[in-house]
Amino acid sequence: MPSLRDHAIVLRTHLLGEADRIVTLLTREHGKIRAVAKGVRKTTSRIGSRLEPFMLVDVQWATGRSLDIIQQVETLGSYGSAIAEDYDVFTSAAAMADTADKLTEHEATTDQFLLIVGALRALAAREHPAELIVDSYLLRSLSHAGWAPSVDVCAQTGTPGPHRHFVPSMGGMVDASIAPPGSPTLSDDGVSLLASLLAGQWDVAEASDEKTRREVSGVVAVYTQFHLERGVKALGQMSRMRADQAEEARR
Repeated sequence: MPSLRDHAIVLRTHLLGEADRIVTLLTREHGKIRAVAKGVRKTTSRIGSRLEPFMLVDVQWATGRSLDIIQQVETLGSYGSAIAEDYDVFTSAAAMADTADKLTEHEATTDQFLLIVGALRALAAREHPAELIVDSYLLRSLSHAGWAPSVDVCAQTGTPGPHRHFVPSMGGMVDASIAPPGSPTLSDDGVSLLASLLAGQWDVAEASDEKTRREVSGVVAVYTQFHLERGVKALGQMSRMRADQAEEARR
């Protein structure tokens, strides 16, 4: 079996037998692979900790008919342990990894790899609030997949904004005259935050308040799940946590 080598981020793992593990990796140049890591659940394994979710690794694998076989692993970025220290941060990372896994189901690009690596690195280092990092990642990864939401102009007519109605099925912000009844609406601050997260303008994003962040997170989650055509479990957990936090703040 021929061998390949690349940088990769560990997206998820599944148990296999008594000692093995199936690892889903998003690589820089070879797309997404699923490979068997043999014996990694044994206490004597030297590479088991390197193949935990959210780890950035240099990996060598042998190509197989159905599943590849991992041969060597070296750690490049140990993000997993830092992320696991905080439940909110861990849930944010899980939402991003799940989204990356679904977005790259049929085609994976180097840009998608670089986006998830940068986002996980920022989470591990606590560079920005976790909720801003995950929402920015979701918007930018969807944009790279061809689903960039329209923010400054109406997604349907091209009429310059600002617009208040966000309609996922119509491509983002739309003019009030064509927005379906009951469409989610954003405040002026919400529209500004949405644009800053999409552009990576962290000074603007970090100046936002908690109410505006919850407002934008809601529409980003809906937009993400609309285009993925399936639910992202961790996004639901994040929404419930933020609702609980908001309720506590009101008491």
